[in-house]
Amino acid sequence: MSTTDPPPGDRVVGPTPIPPEAHPVDVDRPREQRPDQRRDHLRDQLRHHQAGDAREALSVEIVRSELGRLEWPFDRMADLTHVTASGVVVGRRGVVLHRHRRLRRWMQPGGHLDPGETPEEAVVRECREETGLAVAHPAGGPVLVHVDVHRAAQEHVHLDLRYLVEAPDEDPHPGPGESQDVAWFWWDEATAMADEALVGALRSARRLEGVEGPGELEGLERVAGVGKPTSGDGTEAGE
Repeated sequence: MSTTDPPPGDRVVGPTPIPPEAHPVDVDRPREQRPDQRRDHLRDQLRHHQAGDAREALSVEIVRSELGRLEWPFDRMADLTHVTASGVVVGRRGVVLHRHRRLRRWMQPGGHLDPGETPEEAVVRECREETGLAVAHPAGGPVLVHVDVHRAAQEHVHLDLRYLVEAPDEDPHPGPGESQDVAWFWWDEATAMADEALVGALRSARRLEGVEGPGELEGLERVAGVGKPTSGDGTEAGE
């Protein structure tokens, strides 16, 4: 289930000290190995990542700061502030979004990390669960396209890492318990529906995919019902 995006109107937030009594950790439960290797890998990714706008630049700095503060940055049970992973799912038809069951708006799939997972592993698992598509990282390896920090449900603060993942040209078929509203959208329509944080991710992914901007797309053939959720035969979803 997607947990990576905040309610509408939320904004980037800074580090929020959490009193221990406000979110106690069960010291008796099994612990994963110390996350030093994943922490160092993420720091290296952030060192080479170029923010696309002021919001993302602030988010990157917050994540760097929190990686120094948090003992268990990838564990949602250890602190209200933690790393999450989501995917900009791309393919021939554009971008896959799903409609969040609680917020009732379209967003990218993603969520929390399972114990021991890397963000790169978590994003593939979450996207497969929430879309039913056999998504994968690009052939050259995982690509971090965007970073966003925001408040989420239950007073969580998500340090959300957005990766580019590729999907086959198939209709989404999410599993039981997931939102069943999952569809392909062409880039322009997805951008028009997105909030400020997702717009930045879509812009970066679109540039990497080499998709022309709206003005340059005039005269090009629309792809499988561009601008509306589509099924595999080109009809609008729900027809």
